[in-house]
Order: sequence, then C-alpha cells, then structure tokens
Amino acid sequence: MEAIIKSEAALKITGLKLLINELGIINAERFIHCVKNERFDYTEWQRDLWKNQSIDEIHNAATAFYSKKHG
Repeated sequence: MEAIIKSEAALKITGLKLLINELGIINAERFIHCVKNERFDYTEWQRDLWKNQSIDEIHNAATAFYSKKHG
C-alpha cells in the first residue's frame, strides 16, 4: 500500500473522522481535549507504547488488526 501525502486540512479531517468512527463523537472530543490540555510528547508516548515488543510482534499485531477491519 502506497502512502498518500495529504494537506494538513485533509489530514485533520481524516483524523477526526477516524476518531469519531472508532470512539464516537463524545469520546473523540474527550480524547482531543485530553491531548490538547496535557503536556503530551507524542514521540515519548510512542516510544513507551512499543517498548517491550519486537518489530515482528508489532507487524503481526498491525496485520491482524488490518485483516480484522478489512476482511
């Protein structure tokens, strides 16, 4: 699958739609509020998120998630 570079406006719209589809409108708003109001370092968060997993484990989880979503 090829990555498509989107404008910032298109990226924001896509991201918001994904949040709403996954979390619902209320929890999407709550998520945005949490991220916006906390000192949030995405790089640090992501580093900790995958800390104890190998690249193969991350790949397998992503593949399984994609297969579940897209059949």
